[in-house]
Amino acid sequence: MIPTGDPQLYNDDLRPTEPRERTWTWLNYSTVWMGMVHNIVAYTTAAGLIALGMNVWQALVTVLTANAILILAMCANGVAGAKYGLPFPVLMRATFGYRGAQFPVLVRAAVAMFWFAAQTYAGSLAINAIIGAVVPAWNHLGSTQFIGMGLGNWISFVIFWALHVVIIRHGMVRVRFFELWAGPLVVVMLLGLVVWAIHQAHGLGPLFSQPAKVHGHAFWVLFGASVTGLIGTWSTLVLNIPDFTRFSRSQRDQTIGQTIGLPITALLFSFMSILITSGTVAAFGHPIANPVDLLIRMHSTPVLILGAVALLIATLSVNVAANIVSPAYDLVHLFPRRLTFVSAGIIATVLAVGAVPWLWFSDAARIFKVLNVIGGALGPVAGIMLVDFFVLRRRSYDIGSFYSRSGEYSYRDGWNVRGLLALAVGLFAALAGNVIPGLGGLANYAWFIGLAVGGVAYYLAMAPDASVVSAREVASAAEAAEGVEPAGARLELRT
Repeated sequence: MIPTGDPQLYNDDLRPTEPRERTWTWLNYSTVWMGMVHNIVAYTTAAGLIALGMNVWQALVTVLTANAILILAMCANGVAGAKYGLPFPVLMRATFGYRGAQFPVLVRAAVAMFWFAAQTYAGSLAINAIIGAVVPAWNHLGSTQFIGMGLGNWISFVIFWALHVVIIRHGMVRVRFFELWAGPLVVVMLLGLVVWAIHQAHGLGPLFSQPAKVHGHAFWVLFGASVTGLIGTWSTLVLNIPDFTRFSRSQRDQTIGQTIGLPITALLFSFMSILITSGTVAAFGHPIANPVDLLIRMHSTPVLILGAVALLIATLSVNVAANIVSPAYDLVHLFPRRLTFVSAGIIATVLAVGAVPWLWFSDAARIFKVLNVIGGALGPVAGIMLVDFFVLRRRSYDIGSFYSRSGEYSYRDGWNVRGLLALAVGLFAALAGNVIPGLGGLANYAWFIGLAVGGVAYYLAMAPDASVVSAREVASAAEAAEGVEPAGARLELRT
């Protein structure tokens, strides 16, 4: 029997991908990640480890640890997307119901919009630097302050924000064209800065011999907070990685592609960022974590313009792909009859300004504190997703039930109250260190606490009813193992 997709739950963006659409190879996933990590925020986050007192070796171990954990989470949470061709908002219906799923979708959308604001502000600094280099009088506009930012910065911010809107209205083709040379140009620029750093330190050895300012217990506290913060940088993609893996040719492609693309590229990019920042200590006596600030200190207009343009285009392309597409689809999922992708994307960019990143972006300690809060907010959702798919449902979903108001995932009128309570418990545990005196140390491990507590709470709440996989899920799993299309895999809408 072919189930009927409910028009309120099923449209062309939310449907399972068809076999002919699953064309992404391991190379596609590798190149996507290679492009994603080359941006100002990723540079500043890695470089911030030096600003916080680590030496080069400590910073590299921190980055390696965070990316090893990230790739495990990414690959695991991408399995369901690759197996069933379902996007993140739809998969959430299995754990929270078709109505309850809106809550974690909203949380993910809010975090993505937050990151859009941070990336937009970072890119606006490059625009402001370029204009200031060409028109020196522009730099005097900074004396006029409005909500914590100078007039010149505000104009630059609006310009960069408007560029995103233009791309939303005209598609991603132009961004992909720029990515062909913007990414390599950023790498070339960083290699040039590495050479500069080696020259300033009078050799590569002194860069590694810069002494650490944190030792013993203080280092391990900073290490935990930094690993959690680095995970927080990509915590949104840990959740919505099914939006990408649903197009994978196979599980092998998404696993190998992500394993090559994320940790290797991120480690190399971070390695260069950390070396350059160590070089700024030798050159200026203090670390400079923002690459735009460093380019300005080079006192070379051609170098500033070339480097800033490369960072600008790379940040623009990453920001649209990572931080506009997902909240736009999330808002469409919330209001399918009122919003289109374009209108939802524009609304997301407007709401994002409320994150006011200029008030915290310049301070490394504040950046990692913000990242820890973000990780704590999304960790419980990741834990619940993993426990539901791998433990309770034994890697088996019924596709038809995702699009039905009376299916297995409808719960009570579309709300899985127990799932939402488990999420609330996980959120409280993850974020308690930020609000309860005496528990401040827990804030350094917010993502891990949220992941573990959220997952365990969900298991305890759902295990009594989910200890035995449903007959339909068993049948679907058996058919899939034999190469037969599951009964619920084919959907059609009746109009």
